[in-house]
Amino acid sequence: MKTFALCIVLSVVFGLNVIFAFPGKVVKTLNAPYYFSTGLTYDGKNLWVADYKTDKLVCAPSGSPEGLTWDGTTLWVSDRRERKIIKIDLSDGTGVQSFAAPARYPQGLTFDGRYLWCSDRIEDEIYMIDPNNGEVIMILQSPGPYPRGLAWDGSTLWNVDYQTDKIYQLIRQDKENYVLKNPRHSRITFTHEVKGSGKGKIRNLDVYVAIPGNLPAQKIKTIKFDPAKPEMVKDRWDQKIAHFHYRNIAPESPVQSIMTVEAQISDIRYFIFPDRCGKLADIPEKVREKYTADGSKYKCSDPYIQQLSKKIVGDETNPYWIARKIFDYVGNTLEYKLEGGWNTAPVVLQRGTGSCSEYSFSFIALCRAAGLPARFVGSIVVRGDDASFDDVFHRWPEIYLPGYGWIPIDPQGGDKPMPRDRARYIGRLSNRFLITTQGGGDSEYLGWYYNSYETYQTDPQVKVNIETFGEWQPLEMSN
Repeated sequence: MKTFALCIVLSVVFGLNVIFAFPGKVVKTLNAPYYFSTGLTYDGKNLWVADYKTDKLVCAPSGSPEGLTWDGTTLWVSDRRERKIIKIDLSDGTGVQSFAAPARYPQGLTFDGRYLWCSDRIEDEIYMIDPNNGEVIMILQSPGPYPRGLAWDGSTLWNVDYQTDKIYQLIRQDKENYVLKNPRHSRITFTHEVKGSGKGKIRNLDVYVAIPGNLPAQKIKTIKFDPAKPEMVKDRWDQKIAHFHYRNIAPESPVQSIMTVEAQISDIRYFIFPDRCGKLADIPEKVREKYTADGSKYKCSDPYIQQLSKKIVGDETNPYWIARKIFDYVGNTLEYKLEGGWNTAPVVLQRGTGSCSEYSFSFIALCRAAGLPARFVGSIVVRGDDASFDDVFHRWPEIYLPGYGWIPIDPQGGDKPMPRDRARYIGRLSNRFLITTQGGGDSEYLGWYYNSYETYQTDPQVKVNIETFGEWQPLEMSN
């Protein structure tokens, strides 16, 4: 990243001069046409200037124009008061297309030949936007605390920051698929407890606990079990599982199966460019066969799922946009509601409500019906403070994108009205989750559950109570 102390043609910020510059060198200055100029762009022949106070821009289609860019045919403007991005008819300045701005305070705007880019001063972020529908595809952290003007020079982005009085040159795309930040060092203790009450015993008890593994954002340091040395097994989805076996458990005698994990977990953000995702045919055959198979919770072969998937996806062939269309549909159709039980995808989608697991089953079913590999992951979650207690847990889907591999995508978490907030649940995961389970469907040990599962046989008149919970404890790291 490069910085310069002088302004170039990015935007005119609260001043009377337009300043042309080559990095570090002023070439020419012109008087701005109005006092409160905010947006600036060049159409190949003429400069265009937006003015916040006078609403001038041909005749601005909104009351507080900010960013301004030329897409090769016409102008786009961002409006902070209406929180919109608007495409302009140059004959009279009216808006011919508009969509919601990514976040609360859109500022700079530019076009890279394919996508719009917009900065937001409140969130301190820069967004890559599909100009066809306004969906945010990528979120970048701004280099300064007050990102304002944006420009595209044909190969890189430029961002001027009002607070630091600097201009930053940003790499739009490189070989890195993701970035890690904010590592969390924690000890996570997962406890599975079974207690029988009544006149008889629990004759046989088998407890299965999913074992977390190393992932791009998750580094496992140690794993310990109590009781020690359980049997290690692996299910059809290659999930490693600790198997505990108990016999003849007396009434009111709780049995605990405990897994203690020390791990470093980071925020991860993928840089997903749809044009780099290839085609469905580019997905490895083994992955495609395994993770497009049907399951009892998915009902992919159900006529309702088949027809709905075709209706949502249409003639789209890009794996990213297939997933994105299904993500938007599930988020717009379902409302989060914990009603007990996990119904099948057709039932959930027609009912219109679901838990995180039911959101996952519905999304996966529609993806698999469209030929896109999808699976779920399950986790233990930080609930508020670093030292916290979780007995709710969380599950979400992942999709397989050529060139990227498995990518997190959470339609339940992304069920939000603001484009930026929806995009935060595609290719991004915070450090609040210890992923224990990676599953494609029914498991011979875990069933449709995640984290843990159990089977048992009892004497008559025995009531069995089962509790599972996770405890997080921060670890101090030595230098």
